[in-house]
Amino acid sequence: MAFDSLSNKLNAIFKKLRSKGKLDQADIKLVMREIKLALLEADVNFKVVKDFIARLSEKAVGAEILESLTPAQQVIKLVHEELISLMGSQNMKIQLASKPPTIIMLCGLQGAGKTTHAAKLALYFKKQGKRPLLAACDIYRPAAIDQLHTVGKQVEIPVFSLGQINPVDIAKKAVAHAKDHGNDIVFLDMAGRLHIDEALMQELTAVKAAVPVTETLLFIDAMTGQDAVNAAAAFNEALSIDGIVLTKTDGDTRGGAALSALAVTGKPIKFLGTGEKMENLEVFHPERMASRILGMGDVLSLIEKAEQNLDMKKAEELEKRLRANKFTLTDFLDQMGEIKKLGSMGDILSMMPGVNMSAMKDAQLDDKQINRMAAIIQSMTPEERENPEILNFSRKKRVAAGCGRAVEDVNRLLKQFDQMSKMLKQFSGMGKKGGKMPGLGGFKLPF
Repeated sequence: MAFDSLSNKLNAIFKKLRSKGKLDQADIKLVMREIKLALLEADVNFKVVKDFIARLSEKAVGAEILESLTPAQQVIKLVHEELISLMGSQNMKIQLASKPPTIIMLCGLQGAGKTTHAAKLALYFKKQGKRPLLAACDIYRPAAIDQLHTVGKQVEIPVFSLGQINPVDIAKKAVAHAKDHGNDIVFLDMAGRLHIDEALMQELTAVKAAVPVTETLLFIDAMTGQDAVNAAAAFNEALSIDGIVLTKTDGDTRGGAALSALAVTGKPIKFLGTGEKMENLEVFHPERMASRILGMGDVLSLIEKAEQNLDMKKAEELEKRLRANKFTLTDFLDQMGEIKKLGSMGDILSMMPGVNMSAMKDAQLDDKQINRMAAIIQSMTPEERENPEILNFSRKKRVAAGCGRAVEDVNRLLKQFDQMSKMLKQFSGMGKKGGKMPGLGGFKLPF
């Protein structure tokens, strides 16, 4: 997930601070230097880092830090506030037209995942009660129109296309079609290029002049780092974009694009693409992302995912078992199927406060792994499933032989079972303090 490396580096810095009872000017200067290096290694724009450190240093040399009994907490608080400010302070929603249809033009370079994310956005608004229409305005890339029809079919959203005619005419007729058929939001999937050129910008400008575009969204690939930010600056200068969709944030990316985009363009990130599935699209909340970067978790986003994806009946059954202090390997297998709906285990755990993600690199789930887990669990006796603590080496060897796996695979399964048990106990423990957590079996949260 994006920011894992930055998060680990920042938390290592804060861990060293926690051992100090007081901070002096030399300590603060060293901390600022280490934070600066961590941001630069995360591929954050140099000017953005320079300004960030300048603001942070100015606040950090105040008496509040130097006289505090908990300097690490004060520094973390300041970094948290500055990260939020850097990424936009608050979530900026898509503006809808006062008179439908809302027209959203989607642009970006080739390879950013624009067409796939067009369908993800359409699905997001469909869930909000809208009637979206996808319009195929990319007449250059081979199979672009077919791809839009394919992803549109996956999310059951209509696609308007007229073949390889002038994109301006396609946009005009798509809007007319939407008005005639009651579609209240139109997504214009515009052509991309391998690089920015004058022809691309002229075409996008012509479409904006021909139809009343409500918002222009730019798609940038988080994997490309500062190249993505440079592209964003160029698109914004030519088109005056309204927002950014950052794609592929689930990959091995350093996160610099997200931290630089607003500062360089002045335009907010509005959505994050977090995986390959059509449901893997998140509204971008700067304060939540800042909390995740600093290891504070993002429980609110986890709640929203749970509400949208989990089976309430199964969640209620799990809650009853947890209240009875029963969580077995059979329950574990059931929950793997449920949790998989929320994304990878690593992604979920990254939203939990206090979880060390550097220790969770192997906590990824896919269909093959779940099938292997099922085979291992089904090779156990009912007693072993109910009481996994009785699985000594000899029993593990028998289980491994029964399913054609190695003892190491059995140990890995038991480790993952233990991780989930702790996570669920954490939720369950929260239940004594506050309101219910919808979608996770009525678990309660302390707010």
